[in-house]
Amino acid sequence: MKPYKILIVEDERVTLRNLEYVLKKEGYDVVGTTSGSNALKLLQEENFDLILTDLKLEKVDGIEILEKCKTISPDAEVIIITAYATISSAIESMKKGAFYYLPKPFKLEEVKKLVKEALEKVKLKKEITKLKKLIKTGEKPVIIITQNPKMQKILETAKQIASTDCNVIITGESGTGKELLARYIHYNSLRNNGPFVAINCGVFNEELLANELFGHEKGAFTGAEATKKGLIEVANKGTLFLDEITEMSPSMQAKLLRVIQEKEFLRLGGTTPIKVDVRFIAATNKDLKSLIKEGKFREDLYYRLCVVSFKLPSLAERKEDIPLLAYYFLKKYSSLMKKEVKEISPLALEILMNYDYPGNIRELENIIERGVALATGDTLEPGHLPEDLQFLKIKTFRKKEGRYPTLEEQEKEYILWVLKEVGGNKSLAAQILGIDRVSLWRKLKKYGIE
Repeated sequence: MKPYKILIVEDERVTLRNLEYVLKKEGYDVVGTTSGSNALKLLQEENFDLILTDLKLEKVDGIEILEKCKTISPDAEVIIITAYATISSAIESMKKGAFYYLPKPFKLEEVKKLVKEALEKVKLKKEITKLKKLIKTGEKPVIIITQNPKMQKILETAKQIASTDCNVIITGESGTGKELLARYIHYNSLRNNGPFVAINCGVFNEELLANELFGHEKGAFTGAEATKKGLIEVANKGTLFLDEITEMSPSMQAKLLRVIQEKEFLRLGGTTPIKVDVRFIAATNKDLKSLIKEGKFREDLYYRLCVVSFKLPSLAERKEDIPLLAYYFLKKYSSLMKKEVKEISPLALEILMNYDYPGNIRELENIIERGVALATGDTLEPGHLPEDLQFLKIKTFRKKEGRYPTLEEQEKEYILWVLKEVGGNKSLAAQILGIDRVSLWRKLKKYGIE
């Protein structure tokens, strides 16, 4: 996935350099300028996801940049920065669609947090636009590639329950495809003509999350010049996917519980309940039952959401899917980059098969995207893979069947791996393990290794 593109318009060169440095370090594609006129030119020539602009600039000010941005790129967000903060300029900025009005001096950590929240909103808007187009054409943009029996069983069950309209909780490590499974359920349900709306609960503070979910009435707070629909309302007749549900505060959990129970909610500042018909699918990479015991997650909300639950396996538990997924991503990124990379060399595939993927499918996709970008011929070679994979010095440890493996289990696994690497040569294996042949013989007998 391409990094988000940010334009910074700031006439103080030191402030501009500081903002550029901090945001580039966060992995964003950053363009900076000290001129408002040049900013308007850049907005015409390039697509930006977020604009941070000073309010007071020569010739062209921040309000003009905001207005131009909303005309050219309505999905983009704008943060106004100013050393001359006034209530009237703040109201004007918010009225014209600014995401936030940030007075100087500010802390760089505060800017990083605001940028993350603004880009999450950009992602949501783009997703709604894209999915509306897909729904209009009748396309079903959900591809889940697997030949793993456990995953196939999950998909079979998901398809069965899709039409029942019950709420669902999906658990699993980061990068295992929780949102993709949520989409799969939506597009196999009777709601597939309605919207699928996703939000990451972990990137918003309580106040902003409430505004995103419930919306607000005109005049609900300073700068609320128009009524705004929340995502619960936007998802009416469709599905709302709540990622990182465990990051919700207790008070937000209570509000969500009421929406699920009563099928109605109030916008911020509103007095008239709004009826909604929404299916909720929630996801987390945490142990919900442990959080309930610790008092960090409401038990009543858990049972309202967890009518059906799915636990997605890690990619390390579905090794047979690695070649399928690798070739799928190879085709995808070769097409996007307009390249003719059609094959993965046997050695490169062996390296991919031997890796444990702590980042799961998302990490594999990133590795293949990088490989396609670096490839010059029609084959992805070991040299196109990250250096740490080429020499495979990484060892990951993960739970097995819901429990942590013992030291003996890890030792047995390592001995078997060394023996395989040396072709069964026990003398060489003992040397690598740093023990004598007799000690190795005892361990082989202990673990029942022939």
